[in-house]
Order: sequence, then structure tokens, then C-alpha cells
Amino acid sequence: MDKTIDLHTHSTASDGSMTPSELVRHAKDAGLSAVALSDHDTADGVREAMAAGRACGIEVIPAIELSAASETETHILGYFIDPASKILAEAVGHIRAVRVERIGETCRMLRDHGIDVTLEEVKALAGGGILCRAHIARIMTDKGYSESPKAAFAEWLNVGRPCYSEAQALTDTEAVHLIRDAGGDAYLAHLHLTKKPPEVLDAFVGRLAKEGLAGVEGYYTDYTPEMEREYRGLAEKYGLKISGGTDFHGTFKPHIAIGRGLGDLRIPYSVLEGMKN
Repeated sequence: MDKTIDLHTHSTASDGSMTPSELVRHAKDAGLSAVALSDHDTADGVREAMAAGRACGIEVIPAIELSAASETETHILGYFIDPASKILAEAVGHIRAVRVERIGETCRMLRDHGIDVTLEEVKALAGGGILCRAHIARIMTDKGYSESPKAAFAEWLNVGRPCYSEAQALTDTEAVHLIRDAGGDAYLAHLHLTKKPPEVLDAFVGRLAKEGLAGVEGYYTDYTPEMEREYRGLAEKYGLKISGGTDFHGTFKPHIAIGRGLGDLRIPYSVLEGMKN
């Protein structure tokens, strides 16, 4: 069987349940040949992940997932970044401060709806890592306000739901430029979550391509075959590469398996080879 990979995963540095080392060993045990640690708005876990990869014999790609201001949801993945980049470190400091404000706002909105979640509880669960909506969803589930983290997102935390905060530190263009300044290549993540109709998404991808976007996420847990064809078609149209990943979060999204997504996703190593060329 051909080698397979997962280039979209999260650790305890943001909103995953495994430490960077645990995640890398889990990827190795799952039979993957390469994995990218792409935590939200931080590269704090990358060096630990790369050291674990060298120790257990799996290729680890240094990465990050940046959130960008949008009417819906726009995330930009950065691959092959320099985790020691001073430019990136300075930007992440500002991003972290904005995240604290955003999570605090979400907690206040939840309490206005009778859901008792505090910023202090989120910080405690994050354990010093980046604060994320997944932490709030876990607290809501543990307290019995939601049946599962997925349900908490669907009812309260997703774009367009009552307690979604729109505050973001970066524009999409700034996110692309920051990744490039940190030595990496920028890829538009999970295109379906932008919720843009085809012609609008086409123009959006075209605009970002002019700003230096390197590619789009062509494989993803929730993509249908029709979505894959559409997004890979956009990549071909604008001369972009494709990446692929499951968006693995461990127990924070227990329905998603590393390297397999919902059970039938398979991302060939040739995708990573294409990204390197």
C-alpha cells in the first residue's frame, strides 16, 4: 500500500488533547509516513513534534493554522514555516491577546444565555496553550449543556450561531504574508467552511493567489467528492498546489481519526511530494 499522510492536526499547544510528542507517536502507530502539526495561531509545539518525529521515525512538517477575519470562517494553513521565526513570534503574541478577548466575549454571551462558562475555566483547560472554541465546547459538554463538543459548536459556537465572536487579529492577506515572512507556504484550509458560493469562492481564491497563496486544502474530513473536484479545479485554474488533512483534535473531536478522518479518508504521500516541488 502507498504511504499516507495527515497534514492538518492539533495538539495541546492549541485545542488538541494530545501533546505534540503524543500526537506524533500516535500518527506513527496509525501507520502514517508524515504528519504536520498545525496548531491554531501558534507554533509552540512544532519543535517538540519534530524531535519526536526524529526519535520514532516519522516525517514531521512544521506548520500553523492562522485564523483570519471573515464574514464566515477563513483559516490559512502555513507549511514549512520556521518555528523560530521572530516575525512569527511577534505576530503570535498579538494574536494570542486578541484570542483572549474573543474567548472572553464568547463566555459572556454564553452566560447571557444561561450557560455558565468562564474565561478562567477555559484558561485552566487550555493549560497555558492557545485558547480555542474547542475548549469551551468541552466545558459545555462536561457540564451537561451540550450532548457533545460537536453539538456545542452546531448550536452555539459556529459562525452564525448565538455565541460566535467575529473578533480576529489578521486579515486573510495578512495571514498569507505572515506565513511567507516566516519562511512557509500558505494554503487555504477547509474551503467549504468559508460558505462562499462557487463564483465568490473562485474570486476569493484568485485574489489570494495574487497575494502569494501557494495552495488549497484538496483533501479534508468533511469534503464530498463534488467538493474535492471543485476545489482541486480551483487549484488547477490558479496554478496552486493541494494539501490534505483530517483536522485531528484527539478527544476534542473524537469522531475524527488521525489519517482517516471519518473512516475513509486516505491522503497519499504524493500530495506532500507535490507541495515540496
